[in-house]
Amino acid sequence: MHLLRGVATVAFVYPVIGDVRRLALKQRWSRRLLDILGIRIDAALAGVEPGSLVVANHISWVDVFVINAARPVAFVAKAEVRQWPLLGWLAARTDTVFLRRGSRGHAKIVNAEIDALLEAGKDVAIFPEGTTTDGTHLLGFHGALLQPAVETGRPIQPLALSYETPDGRQSLAPAYVGDTSLGQCLAAMLAERSLVARLRPTPPLATPGRARRELARAAHAAVAFSLGLPSASSRPGISADPPDARPSDDVPTDSLSPAPAD
Repeated sequence: MHLLRGVATVAFVYPVIGDVRRLALKQRWSRRLLDILGIRIDAALAGVEPGSLVVANHISWVDVFVINAARPVAFVAKAEVRQWPLLGWLAARTDTVFLRRGSRGHAKIVNAEIDALLEAGKDVAIFPEGTTTDGTHLLGFHGALLQPAVETGRPIQPLALSYETPDGRQSLAPAYVGDTSLGQCLAAMLAERSLVARLRPTPPLATPGRARRELARAAHAAVAFSLGLPSASSRPGISADPPDARPSDDVPTDSLSPAPAD
């Protein structure tokens, strides 16, 4: 019923209201969804400068709604999301920018769209790991999608995201990784009965005069420090130090939106 209410709002209300009201409705809808799932938000994003490129670690499909509940933003998602029944339609009408995976040419088009949003003072969020983890480690950050902030001179805002039980223990229930299905992930979250989603911004990164790879390294280090994780990936099977001791600059070939790793 909540999903259908969102569809009706986007179909009939969005066309006749302005951007400010649309963002408020998106935030309210996201907060209500988290209430249904038993997730409480612990965030302090009031000081984030409008028109920032938000760079966050990625754990679950619910990350999008956690961030939107705290501060409504536009997201960058893989192009396949556009084809998802109903959810793809909703995403396309709520400021989602779709990226064709592995295409450098299409990335340039996407970067132009992100440029326009940032210049208009709208926040845009990306998940630069390119896929989800269970939250116990941090993958390297791809730098390609940081280019719009470099070109426009807008700040990059690192954001550390984690899920905990009410008594402060880390929860793996929201992790949407590997072969985990949406139903299994949803059941795991509901089994916890109550969760806390913590969003912690770190100091923003000024972009003028800095290369995107340097900024990717700085954002990765800031998020890792905030989460208390090693600055290099500790995931088994992945080198502790990316090539040249820096995260990849290529456009990610895995998901840029909440979906299990391919």
